[in-house]
Amino acid sequence: MRSRYAAFVVQDAAYLLRTWHPETRPPGVDFDPSMRWVGLDILETTEGSAFHSTGTVTFRAHYTDDGRPDSLHEKSRFARHEGAWVYTTAVFVD
Repeated sequence: MRSRYAAFVVQDAAYLLRTWHPETRPPGVDFDPSMRWVGLDILETTEGSAFHSTGTVTFRAHYTDDGRPDSLHEKSRFARHEGAWVYTTAVFVD
């Protein structure tokens, strides 16, 4: 999760797509030029160890949009695909 957040910060679309499950991966990633990601709080994790095939990460990502502070509260689902953890889907908490 932290690496995907960092990829959003630096707008690394290739990394985001590479770490997205092929069944849910969009054709591309668009970045909003008025958004600046400024912090990440990991709130909860479930499963996701070497003994699991799925896991979740609940987080709050802080950003500014045209200078106005806001945040994104999400529970992301991850799964192992070809030996690597990849993002599958998310549920927005707020």
